[in-house]
Amino acid sequence: MTITNVPAGRMRGDFSQGFGVEILYPGLTLTSDDSGIGPIGRIDRAQVQPGHLIGMHPHKDDEILTYIRGGEMLHRDTVGNEKKLDKTHFMMMNAGHTFQHEELMLGGGPVCALQIFLRPNAADMEPTVQFHEFSEEDSVNRWRLIAGPSAAPLKVRSDVRVFDARIAGGVHLRLPAEETGRNTLLYVYSGKVSIAGKVISEGESAFTSDGDLEISALAASDVVLFSFTSDAEVYRGGMFSGNLRRRA
Repeated sequence: MTITNVPAGRMRGDFSQGFGVEILYPGLTLTSDDSGIGPIGRIDRAQVQPGHLIGMHPHKDDEILTYIRGGEMLHRDTVGNEKKLDKTHFMMMNAGHTFQHEELMLGGGPVCALQIFLRPNAADMEPTVQFHEFSEEDSVNRWRLIAGPSAAPLKVRSDVRVFDARIAGGVHLRLPAEETGRNTLLYVYSGKVSIAGKVISEGESAFTSDGDLEISALAASDVVLFSFTSDAEVYRGGMFSGNLRRRA
Protein backbone atom coordinates (compact mmCIF):
# COMPACT_ATOMS: atom_id res chain seq x y z
CA MET A 1 0.00 0.00 0.00
CA THR A 2 1.38 3.40 -1.02
CA ILE A 3 0.28 6.52 0.84
CA THR A 4 1.32 9.90 -0.58
CA ASN A 5 1.26 12.86 1.79
CA VAL A 6 -0.02 16.05 0.13
CA PRO A 7 1.15 19.18 1.98
CA ALA A 8 -1.15 22.04 2.91
CA GLY A 9 -1.97 24.60 0.24
CA ARG A 10 -0.60 28.06 -0.35
CA MET A 11 -1.91 30.82 1.92
CA ARG A 12 -3.34 34.01 0.49
CA GLY A 13 -4.33 36.79 2.84
CA ASP A 14 -4.14 36.30 6.60
CA PHE A 15 -6.65 34.51 8.84
CA SER A 16 -5.72 36.82 11.74
CA GLN A 17 -6.42 39.95 9.64
CA GLY A 18 -9.97 38.99 8.72
CA PHE A 19 -9.67 37.27 5.36
CA GLY A 20 -7.46 34.33 4.49
CA VAL A 21 -7.68 31.39 2.11
CA GLU A 22 -5.40 28.37 1.86
CA ILE A 23 -5.55 27.07 -1.72
CA LEU A 24 -4.68 23.44 -2.39
CA TYR A 25 -4.05 22.06 -5.87
CA PRO A 26 -3.55 18.34 -5.10
CA GLY A 27 -2.07 17.55 -8.50
CA LEU A 28 0.96 19.74 -7.84
CA THR A 29 2.13 16.92 -5.56
CA LEU A 30 0.51 13.92 -7.21
CA THR A 31 0.88 14.39 -10.97
CA SER A 32 3.36 15.75 -13.49
CA ASP A 33 0.86 17.24 -15.93
CA ASP A 34 -2.21 18.34 -13.93
CA SER A 35 -2.72 20.74 -11.02
CA GLY A 36 -5.74 18.68 -9.99
CA ILE A 37 -6.20 14.95 -9.55
CA GLY A 38 -8.98 13.37 -11.59
CA PRO A 39 -12.28 15.09 -10.75
CA ILE A 40 -10.76 17.14 -7.88
CA GLY A 41 -9.56 20.49 -9.17
CA ARG A 42 -8.90 22.62 -6.11
CA ILE A 43 -9.73 22.89 -2.40
CA ASP A 44 -9.96 26.30 -0.70
CA ARG A 45 -9.89 26.52 3.10
CA ALA A 46 -11.11 29.98 4.07
CA GLN A 47 -11.69 32.08 7.17
CA VAL A 48 -13.58 35.35 6.71
CA GLN A 49 -14.76 37.88 9.30
CA PRO A 50 -18.51 38.68 9.65
CA GLY A 51 -19.77 41.59 7.57
CA HIS A 52 -17.36 40.90 4.72
CA LEU A 53 -18.97 40.74 1.26
CA ILE A 54 -17.42 38.70 -1.54
CA GLY A 55 -19.12 40.50 -4.41
CA MET A 56 -20.82 39.02 -7.45
CA HIS A 57 -18.32 36.99 -9.47
CA PRO A 58 -18.47 34.36 -12.23
CA HIS A 59 -17.86 30.61 -12.36
CA LYS A 60 -17.83 28.42 -15.44
CA ASP A 61 -17.62 24.64 -15.76
CA ASP A 62 -17.00 24.10 -12.03
CA GLU A 63 -18.97 21.93 -9.56
CA ILE A 64 -18.55 23.84 -6.28
CA LEU A 65 -19.34 22.36 -2.87
CA THR A 66 -19.63 24.89 -0.01
CA TYR A 67 -18.83 23.15 3.28
CA ILE A 68 -19.09 25.38 6.37
CA ARG A 69 -17.51 24.36 9.69
CA GLY A 70 -18.14 27.60 11.60
CA GLY A 71 -20.26 30.74 11.24
CA GLU A 72 -22.86 31.42 8.59
CA MET A 73 -23.10 33.17 5.24
CA LEU A 74 -25.78 34.44 2.89
CA HIS A 75 -25.58 33.19 -0.71
CA ARG A 76 -27.13 35.09 -3.62
CA ASP A 77 -26.85 34.13 -7.30
CA THR A 78 -27.94 35.02 -10.82
CA VAL A 79 -30.47 32.18 -11.00
CA GLY A 80 -32.55 33.76 -8.23
CA ASN A 81 -31.44 32.00 -5.03
CA GLU A 82 -30.94 33.73 -1.68
CA LYS A 83 -30.09 31.20 1.04
CA LYS A 84 -28.35 31.14 4.40
CA LEU A 85 -25.62 28.50 4.73
CA ASP A 86 -24.14 27.13 7.95
CA LYS A 87 -22.92 23.86 9.51
CA THR A 88 -26.10 21.99 8.56
CA HIS A 89 -27.05 23.84 5.36
CA PHE A 90 -24.76 22.82 2.47
CA MET A 91 -24.74 23.96 -1.15
CA MET A 92 -23.58 22.60 -4.50
CA MET A 93 -23.22 25.07 -7.37
CA ASN A 94 -23.15 23.25 -10.71
CA ALA A 95 -21.89 26.31 -12.58
CA GLY A 96 -22.21 25.03 -16.14
CA HIS A 97 -21.91 27.51 -18.98
CA THR A 98 -22.90 30.76 -17.16
CA PHE A 99 -23.20 31.44 -13.45
CA GLN A 100 -22.45 34.20 -10.90
CA HIS A 101 -22.89 34.48 -7.15
CA GLU A 102 -21.94 36.52 -4.09
CA GLU A 103 -21.45 35.72 -0.40
CA LEU A 104 -22.12 37.91 2.65
CA MET A 105 -20.64 36.76 5.98
CA LEU A 106 -23.25 36.84 8.74
CA GLY A 107 -23.31 36.43 12.52
CA GLY A 108 -20.87 37.44 15.23
CA GLY A 109 -17.94 35.17 14.45
CA PRO A 110 -15.74 34.28 11.48
CA VAL A 111 -16.97 32.00 8.74
CA CYS A 112 -14.70 28.94 8.50
CA ALA A 113 -15.34 26.84 5.42
CA LEU A 114 -14.12 24.82 2.50
CA GLN A 115 -15.01 25.63 -1.07
CA ILE A 116 -14.30 22.48 -3.05
CA PHE A 117 -13.95 22.85 -6.81
CA LEU A 118 -14.81 19.58 -8.54
CA ARG A 119 -14.65 18.95 -12.27
CA PRO A 120 -17.73 18.14 -14.35
CA ASN A 121 -17.63 15.38 -16.94
CA ALA A 122 -18.37 17.84 -19.77
CA ALA A 123 -18.27 21.55 -20.57
CA ASP A 124 -21.10 24.05 -21.08
CA MET A 125 -23.83 22.22 -19.17
CA GLU A 126 -26.93 23.94 -17.82
CA PRO A 127 -26.24 25.86 -14.57
CA THR A 128 -28.08 24.78 -11.43
CA VAL A 129 -27.77 25.19 -7.66
CA GLN A 130 -28.68 22.65 -4.98
CA PHE A 131 -29.20 23.05 -1.23
CA HIS A 132 -29.45 20.36 1.44
CA GLU A 133 -30.12 20.54 5.16
CA PHE A 134 -28.47 17.80 7.22
CA SER A 135 -30.04 16.74 10.49
CA GLU A 136 -26.75 17.02 12.43
CA GLU A 137 -23.78 19.36 12.30
CA ASP A 138 -21.24 16.53 12.51
CA SER A 139 -21.10 12.88 11.58
CA VAL A 140 -19.36 11.46 14.65
CA ASN A 141 -17.16 8.37 14.11
CA ARG A 142 -19.00 7.41 10.91
CA TRP A 143 -18.93 8.43 7.28
CA ARG A 144 -21.62 10.73 5.89
CA LEU A 145 -22.16 10.89 2.14
CA ILE A 146 -22.45 14.54 1.10
CA ALA A 147 -22.15 14.58 -2.67
CA GLY A 148 -21.90 12.17 -5.57
CA PRO A 149 -23.20 11.40 -9.06
CA SER A 150 -26.21 9.50 -7.69
CA ALA A 151 -27.85 8.47 -4.39
CA ALA A 152 -26.29 11.47 -2.63
CA PRO A 153 -27.91 14.55 -1.05
CA LEU A 154 -26.02 16.84 -3.45
CA LYS A 155 -25.43 15.76 -7.04
CA VAL A 156 -22.11 16.15 -8.86
CA ARG A 157 -21.94 15.83 -12.61
CA SER A 158 -18.83 13.67 -12.35
CA ASP A 159 -17.84 10.28 -10.92
CA VAL A 160 -16.63 11.43 -7.51
CA ARG A 161 -18.12 10.81 -4.07
CA VAL A 162 -17.52 13.15 -1.12
CA PHE A 163 -17.87 12.03 2.52
CA ASP A 164 -17.08 13.64 5.85
CA ALA A 165 -16.61 12.46 9.44
CA ARG A 166 -15.65 13.83 12.85
CA ILE A 167 -13.37 11.24 14.43
CA ALA A 168 -12.85 11.35 18.20
CA GLY A 169 -9.30 11.14 19.49
CA GLY A 170 -8.15 7.52 19.79
CA VAL A 171 -10.86 6.17 17.48
CA HIS A 172 -10.02 4.03 14.42
CA LEU A 173 -12.25 4.35 11.36
CA ARG A 174 -12.01 2.34 8.16
CA LEU A 175 -12.93 3.84 4.83
CA PRO A 176 -16.41 2.96 3.54
CA ALA A 177 -16.42 -0.63 2.24
CA GLU A 178 -17.90 0.40 -1.10
CA GLU A 179 -14.85 2.61 -1.80
CA THR A 180 -12.40 -0.33 -1.77
CA GLY A 181 -10.34 -0.37 -4.95
CA ARG A 182 -11.01 3.27 -5.80
CA ASN A 183 -8.63 6.21 -5.55
CA THR A 184 -9.09 8.18 -2.34
CA LEU A 185 -7.93 11.57 -1.17
CA LEU A 186 -8.38 12.23 2.56
CA TYR A 187 -8.28 15.91 3.52
CA VAL A 188 -7.78 16.79 7.20
CA TYR A 189 -9.77 19.94 7.92
CA SER A 190 -8.78 19.98 11.58
CA GLY A 191 -6.91 17.73 14.00
CA LYS A 192 -4.36 15.03 13.20
CA VAL A 193 -4.68 11.45 11.96
CA SER A 194 -2.41 8.52 11.19
CA ILE A 195 -2.73 6.28 8.13
CA ALA A 196 -0.40 3.29 7.75
CA GLY A 197 2.11 5.01 10.00
CA LYS A 198 1.98 8.37 8.18
CA VAL A 199 0.82 11.38 10.21
CA ILE A 200 -1.50 13.77 8.37
CA SER A 201 -2.09 17.12 10.09
CA GLU A 202 -4.53 19.99 9.66
CA GLY A 203 -4.64 21.26 6.06
CA GLU A 204 -2.76 18.23 4.73
CA SER A 205 -4.09 15.31 2.69
CA ALA A 206 -3.28 11.67 2.01
CA PHE A 207 -3.73 9.96 -1.36
CA THR A 208 -3.88 6.24 -2.12
CA SER A 209 -5.12 4.10 -4.98
CA ASP A 210 -6.25 1.43 -2.48
CA GLY A 211 -9.45 2.41 -0.73
CA ASP A 212 -9.07 -0.23 2.01
CA LEU A 213 -7.57 1.95 4.75
CA GLU A 214 -7.90 2.50 8.47
CA ILE A 215 -7.63 6.01 9.88
CA SER A 216 -6.48 6.51 13.47
CA ALA A 217 -7.34 9.86 15.03
CA LEU A 218 -4.41 11.15 17.09
CA ALA A 219 -6.69 14.01 18.22
CA ALA A 220 -10.31 14.93 17.55
CA SER A 221 -10.32 15.44 13.79
CA ASP A 222 -12.66 16.65 11.05
CA VAL A 223 -11.89 14.95 7.73
CA VAL A 224 -13.27 15.03 4.19
CA LEU A 225 -12.90 12.00 1.93
CA PHE A 226 -12.97 12.00 -1.89
CA SER A 227 -13.37 8.71 -3.78
CA PHE A 228 -13.03 8.33 -7.56
CA THR A 229 -11.76 6.04 -10.29
CA SER A 230 -8.55 6.66 -12.22
CA ASP A 231 -10.42 6.67 -15.52
CA ALA A 232 -13.21 9.07 -14.45
CA GLU A 233 -14.20 11.28 -17.37
CA VAL A 234 -13.57 14.93 -16.46
CA TYR A 235 -13.41 18.32 -18.15
CA ARG A 236 -10.18 20.09 -17.15
CA GLY A 237 -11.02 23.54 -18.49
CA GLY A 238 -13.14 24.90 -15.61
CA MET A 239 -12.61 28.49 -14.48
CA PHE A 240 -11.37 27.44 -11.01
CA SER A 241 -11.21 23.64 -11.21
CA GLY A 242 -9.26 23.53 -14.48
CA ASN A 243 -5.68 22.44 -15.08
CA LEU A 244 -3.27 25.29 -14.30
CA ARG A 245 -0.39 23.36 -15.84
CA ARG A 246 -2.16 23.21 -19.18
CA ARG A 247 -2.76 26.97 -19.10
CA ALA A 248 0.90 27.75 -18.37
